[in-house]
Amino acid sequence: MLGMTPKAAAAPKVAPSAPAAPGPQRRRRISRDDPPERRFPVIYRRLEKEYPGAKTALNFSTPYEMLFATIMSAQSTDATVNKVTAKLFTKYRTLEDYANADPQALEADIHQTGFFRMKTKAIQGSARRLLEVYDGKVPDTMAEILTLPGVARKTANVVLGNVYGVVEGIAVDTHVGRLARLLGLTKEKDPVKVEDDLMKLIPRSKWLNVTYLFIEHGRKVCKAPVPRCEECVLSDICPSSRV
Repeated sequence: MLGMTPKAAAAPKVAPSAPAAPGPQRRRRISRDDPPERRFPVIYRRLEKEYPGAKTALNFSTPYEMLFATIMSAQSTDATVNKVTAKLFTKYRTLEDYANADPQALEADIHQTGFFRMKTKAIQGSARRLLEVYDGKVPDTMAEILTLPGVARKTANVVLGNVYGVVEGIAVDTHVGRLARLLGLTKEKDPVKVEDDLMKLIPRSKWLNVTYLFIEHGRKVCKAPVPRCEECVLSDICPSSRV
């Protein structure tokens, strides 16, 4: 109809805007209260950075020398063992030399390492078994090496890992056991049970190296009986830290 203003077209309906996508969430910082599974990767990275050259401190040039040095290292220090073996490995040059040695003479030669009578029996017993059963060769499997006198899992793991690169477990000495407990990675005191807990927690590729990282840290910082927590790179993620 003339004279009437045409109706304006209705505005198109606009769909409600979708809520903005949440931004990336920052991961919570790891603390000493976190479970071992979350803390261990950080523990390992920090210790690896702190001790990049961590390895066995025992001197040896043959598999059986490593075996005997490890036997002597029980309840002794690697420095003392190296001092003893510097002369011992020159005096006794073959397995037959150890097997046929006068026990009292061998006891005198290793006296400084402590428990020398027990260690002499283990060394001579192992030397004889290697000659009689294994053709003079140190076995390269856990099952076989554990048949040698004086050899338990710690010694077996040390020898297999350092001589043959065979890693079937984690060598748990006093340092490793103590640090594992202080770091809250185990509550066990028996070395075999400590090893079992650590093997469940730690990737196999790190089994050999973690022993020497813990040993280095135990000698230099996390000392017994009073750890130097104020100098420790793990103090913020260690449940036993005093700082």
